[in-house]
Amino acid sequence: MVFAQPAGAQAPAGRPLLWSARGQPTQEATALLEAFGKAAERGLDPVEYPAAQLARRLAETHGADADFWAGFDDDLSRAATRFVTDLHFGRIDPATVGHNLTVQRAKLDVPSTLARLAAAPDVSVFLDSLEPPFEHFTLLKRELARYRALAGVPHLTDLPAFKGKSLKPGNAYAGAVQLQALLSAVGDLPAGVQPTADAAADGGAALRTLTPALVEALESFQQRHGEKPDGVLGADTFKELTRPLSSRVRQIELTMERWRWLPAEFIGAPIIVNIPEFRLFAFDSTTDSEAHIRQMDVIVGKAFEATQTPVFTADMTYLIFRPYWEVPPSIAKKEIVPGVRRDPDYLDKHQMELVRGEGESPTIMPNTRANIDLLARGVLRVRQKPGPDNSLGLVKFMFPNRYNVYLHSTPARALFGESRRDFSHGCIRVSDPVGLAEYVLRDSPDWTREKIEDAMNGTSTVTVTLKNHIRVYIVYGTALATEDGKMRFFDDIYGHDQRLEAALAARRLEMTRGGQLPGL
Repeated sequence: MVFAQPAGAQAPAGRPLLWSARGQPTQEATALLEAFGKAAERGLDPVEYPAAQLARRLAETHGADADFWAGFDDDLSRAATRFVTDLHFGRIDPATVGHNLTVQRAKLDVPSTLARLAAAPDVSVFLDSLEPPFEHFTLLKRELARYRALAGVPHLTDLPAFKGKSLKPGNAYAGAVQLQALLSAVGDLPAGVQPTADAAADGGAALRTLTPALVEALESFQQRHGEKPDGVLGADTFKELTRPLSSRVRQIELTMERWRWLPAEFIGAPIIVNIPEFRLFAFDSTTDSEAHIRQMDVIVGKAFEATQTPVFTADMTYLIFRPYWEVPPSIAKKEIVPGVRRDPDYLDKHQMELVRGEGESPTIMPNTRANIDLLARGVLRVRQKPGPDNSLGLVKFMFPNRYNVYLHSTPARALFGESRRDFSHGCIRVSDPVGLAEYVLRDSPDWTREKIEDAMNGTSTVTVTLKNHIRVYIVYGTALATEDGKMRFFDDIYGHDQRLEAALAARRLEMTRGGQLPGL
């Protein structure tokens, strides 16, 4: 991906200027300055684009000569270059925040882009064309405007605290009216629903209780915010309800930045895993239509630095039915070696074996104290035998990468019942391994669902090479706009939003020191 900011387009002597004619700014120049001022509508920071400064200069153009217009042209072109590259590529290189998104994208031809922008019948529409061409980016931009308006409503998230650990359906709550207003504003309480309609009959008691309609709206809110939708007003739900909506605006803006890191179009139908959503999306085509995307829950790495699932891209090339689990050296030293030293039968109880050598047919070594010492030193390896109790389950999906992270099934099915699912050492466990295998092998008609299940429950390890590689994107976005009009938010479990926020602040500071802010 190209993130370099090209130099501003310079107009050589004798070449017509882009942004002025007959001593006046063009309509396109005026529209572009207006777009700078509305940069927030596109998830960008208006402060970084000098609309006010350039407009002020235009207001002082009494008898301005050719040199003034040449300088104005250069400065507006320089600002436009920054604006269009930010719209197209994003403001931050993903590597700056520790991500390895090796996305190949064509360089943006800045001179040509500026020339087309300067002649565009509609500047706003042309700028739209430079943004990510995905339906869900457009939906997110629409929700940005809605949540920005909601963030401007005074006291909308000011709910009174309550005594005790939680309030259950039917319990009294002094803030029921305020809660109703909030849930109605954010769309969880449908228009026309009156949860307090029976207030007159009971002397107003319904206005102070969690009525059935209010509980149903609360369940919707919990679902959208990654919580268990039980309709109980507990500490975690209260925290989400009272979180300033300006922070939701920021989540949307940061996620829009991440959308810009993706390719302008997918070469083939991809698989995308969104880490904080604990969700996998397998595309049937290169478009992001929900009707043509298979979805399933996943489990990702624990929220510790050493076990976090990384953000990266790679190509899936094969899958393995009934795999061995090759225990990583770090886990072997920290968990397996101490376990064997406490209990000599540890390996047998966990269907593990010591091996020497690489490849699929290493030498199996006896479980002796000397060999455990060699395991601790990294001379020997340990692996878990295939079977239903194998930590990888009955199939793993391989997309070779430097992190040794892959998708796999799991015997620990109960964990998919949790709303927050960061339990692994970094790999990604999938809730529907048979369905994913069907998807991955869809170009091989002989691999029917029945054959896949037979391979998973057979007696031997089977490796299947894919006819066509599948690009896998492991991404991180804490906001998602869905096609049914619902906005979903997820916890920043790894702190990546904070890191991106810091990187954007550092960019602004660097621009300020370089004299690019507040002017050019």
